[in-house]
Amino acid sequence: MSDYQLQVTIDQDSGFCFGVVYAIDMAEEILAEDGYLYCLGDIVHNDEEVERLKAMGLRIIDHSALKDLRNEKVLIRAHGEAPETYKTALENNITLIDASCPVVLKLQNRIKTSHDSAEKILIFGKHGHAEVIGLQGQTNGEALVFQDIAELDNAELPQSFTLYSQTTKSMDKFYGIKQELINRGYEVKANDTICRQVSNRDKDLPAFAVRFDKVVFVSGKKSSNGKVLYEVCKKHNPDTYFVSSIAELDKSMFAPGDKVGIAGATSTPMWLMQQVKTELESY
Repeated sequence: MSDYQLQVTIDQDSGFCFGVVYAIDMAEEILAEDGYLYCLGDIVHNDEEVERLKAMGLRIIDHSALKDLRNEKVLIRAHGEAPETYKTALENNITLIDASCPVVLKLQNRIKTSHDSAEKILIFGKHGHAEVIGLQGQTNGEALVFQDIAELDNAELPQSFTLYSQTTKSMDKFYGIKQELINRGYEVKANDTICRQVSNRDKDLPAFAVRFDKVVFVSGKKSSNGKVLYEVCKKHNPDTYFVSSIAELDKSMFAPGDKVGIAGATSTPMWLMQQVKTELESY
């Protein structure tokens, strides 16, 4: 290896979380058998992986298309779904292949129990995110969703409430929000429901990021968890680049002989990180 070549290392803890692995394995199995399969929403927030599965026969549909579907199999992805979806499936004789992540299902249950006990519920999560829609569905849409504490500045909040979080949010942020709400005089019962696979990555990534001259963070633009983990990398190594595919790489980002680390979101396939590594090693 010449001194000019980039030295590239992939973070072995990066890549699919078990919820995504489970959903994709299920999809591949049915595709191999049936040749096609409907999936409600993007199976994973990564366009490259979605394209790979589409080529195998995966058909992505939305909720309005689900209403018109009859007597078919439909995959529910790791993010989970609201009760309404299960009702529609029952009415339309649709077989649901439920690949909801167990961490998300447990959270849905806890929120439903809270709601049934007439607790007021706040959810720290991204507006319109698939998981969050499923969570809010457990409360008949009554839970208040906010993605930034500033949204609560002028909100009419009950004196006491239960605080939940989307599973892929930052733990530090969640506990910071809890403390801020307590400081504002509210009675807050907080349920930390952040996925440990995600929060452990929060902890491990800093040590990975500082070992390199540059870090390439590979993630789909729609991935919430990708945004969180990219920020973690960037905080500990300012020379961190966010890319979704090899088309976004550029020689000018690197100096000869740079040590480069590659990391990714829980929705980033390992094959994509391998592709980025191969590309960088050709510079």
